[in-house]
Amino acid sequence: MWQHNEIETSAQGGPNNWEQPWPCTETLKTLAELNDQCLELLSEQAMMRASPAAPMFRELADLWGQLNVTSRRRAAACPYLLIDAGFADPYRWTWVGGNRVGDREPAAYASFFTAPGATQVAHHVFTNAWYIARTQPIGAPLYLGMPTHCASLLRACTIRQVTDLANQHAGWLRPRWAGRVKIWRQLLEAAISGEGLALEMARLHGVQLLATELKALEQVNAKEPRGEGRGTR
Repeated sequence: MWQHNEIETSAQGGPNNWEQPWPCTETLKTLAELNDQCLELLSEQAMMRASPAAPMFRELADLWGQLNVTSRRRAAACPYLLIDAGFADPYRWTWVGGNRVGDREPAAYASFFTAPGATQVAHHVFTNAWYIARTQPIGAPLYLGMPTHCASLLRACTIRQVTDLANQHAGWLRPRWAGRVKIWRQLLEAAISGEGLALEMARLHGVQLLATELKALEQVNAKEPRGEGRGTR
């Protein structure tokens, strides 16, 4: 799908073809804007050179340093969210939605981000994910890397619940595929060079990987009775 519907970008890296008659144009615009903020946060985190640094920062420090506004916009134009927020964990979303068996809050997670902008980005990630889950129920799983069951749970939340979640759990944010340096190298190098085919292949690689991960998660969910697995994370 992405190969046939590639968004053309100008020489400066900004989208110049948003007016195409896509059924999901607004969602893709939202994802690009959100990814741009996420990449800015990732760049800020990379420049902090915290110890110990994640491999995607330690091994790609030179690339993060070269990522400017133009190349960041190129990298942001992926048809999926580059940040994860526990989207594949049904217990978190059951708890947020109010079906709190035993009222036991999900376990605390060590924050990946220590950069000051993390809380603001968390607000944008959670509220936009909620909006996408509500307005694009069919595409939401791939856009967010979120199994159908989890997307349904998020869709049932209120905006107040989602806002409270962002205030309390910005620590859930993680870069997608944080341990897969090769994927990030491919995307960053293509974005910095501006090579169209390389960018298309990097985005397609992400789509394929997300689709494979979602298929595996859906298979596990199909075998597991509803309600099981709570608190496994």
